[in-house]
Amino acid sequence: MASEAPPFWWEAADWRAWSLLPLSALYGLVAGYRMASAKRARVDVPVLCVGNFTVGGEGKTPVSIALAKQAKKLGRKPGFLTRGHGGSMGGGSMTVAHLVDAKKDLSRHVGDEPLLLARHAPTLVAPDRLMGARELIGIGCDFIIMDDGFQSARLHMDYAVMVVDARRGLGNGHVIPGGPMRARLIDQLRYADAILTMGEGSAADHVVRRASRAGRPVLQARLKPRGVRAIRGGRFLAFAGIGNPKKFFDSVAEAGGTVVEARSFPDHHPFDDDEARDLIAAAEKNGLELITTEKDLVRLRGGSEALSALAEHCRVLQVEAQFDAPDMPVTIIESTIEAWRERILK
Repeated sequence: MASEAPPFWWEAADWRAWSLLPLSALYGLVAGYRMASAKRARVDVPVLCVGNFTVGGEGKTPVSIALAKQAKKLGRKPGFLTRGHGGSMGGGSMTVAHLVDAKKDLSRHVGDEPLLLARHAPTLVAPDRLMGARELIGIGCDFIIMDDGFQSARLHMDYAVMVVDARRGLGNGHVIPGGPMRARLIDQLRYADAILTMGEGSAADHVVRRASRAGRPVLQARLKPRGVRAIRGGRFLAFAGIGNPKKFFDSVAEAGGTVVEARSFPDHHPFDDDEARDLIAAAEKNGLELITTEKDLVRLRGGSEALSALAEHCRVLQVEAQFDAPDMPVTIIESTIEAWRERILK
C-alpha cells in the first residue's frame, strides 16, 4: 500500500476521500479493534517501537539508527526487527526469519531499509514479530528496536515513538483507502508513548495538540545531510523512490546542491533497465550529475548491468536524524528500559 499511495491522500480531503468514507470507516473499525483486542506477546528484553500513524516514509529508519547508536553507548546490544517491505522475504508466505547480511543480501530479497539498518546492528526480517524477537534474543541482543510494526499488535511494546512529518502531517486525515491513516488517530494514540515531529512545518500541529491533551510528550528532530562537501555547488538530476521524495530534494538544496531536475518514484520502487538508461541519458544531455538516496542506491546494486551503471553514476546524499534536544535519545532508551523493568516486576 505504501508504494502505491495516491497523491490525493496528501492533499485536503476532496470528493475521492469522502466517497471512500464508508470503506475507510470499516477499515478503521477493524484496525482499531485489532489493536485493542490483540494479545500482545511479551519477551524478556526491552522493546522499543519506532512507528508512524500513516503509510509512507516519515523518517523512521534514520531515527531507528540514531536510537540504536545511543543504545550501544549505554552498554546495550540492540537488534532491529522489521518486515522487510519491498523485498520478497517480507511477504506473507515467508515463515522463516532471516538475519540480514548487509554485504551479501540484495534489496529485492530483504528490502531496502533492512540493508541500511544492518550496517548498524543485527537486523532480522520476520513476518512473525514474536519469532523474530526471540531469534534476536537468541543471538545475544538485549534491546529490540522495531522499525515499524506499531499497528501489528503482535508484540508487546515497552515504549512507542510515533514519527510524524512536520510538512505532511497526517495528509487528509482519512483512514485507508480514503487517506494514509492506518487507523483512527484516537485509536493509535492510546498505545503511543511519545510523538516525534520530523522537520519544519505546521502540518503536524493537529497531532501535537491531540498528543499534548493525551499527556504524550512531543519531541522534535530533523534530517541532517552528511558529507555535504561533495554536493555543495553541484547541479543535479535528483531522483528518489521513497515515501516523500520532496524531503530528499530539499535536503540536496540544504546541502548546497542545485536540483535542476527532480524525478519522483513510488516508495520501494524497483527500477528497471529503461528507467536506468533514461536517467543516465537525461543527466548527460543536460550536463547534470545524478544524485539519489542511500535507500535507492541499495536497490540498484546487485541488479542488471544497466542498474549497476546507474549506481556507478550516482552521488548519494546521506542523512542522519538530529534531535533538537541532544539528550532525547538517552531519554527514549532509558524510558524503554524503565518500562520493561516495571513490566517484568509485575
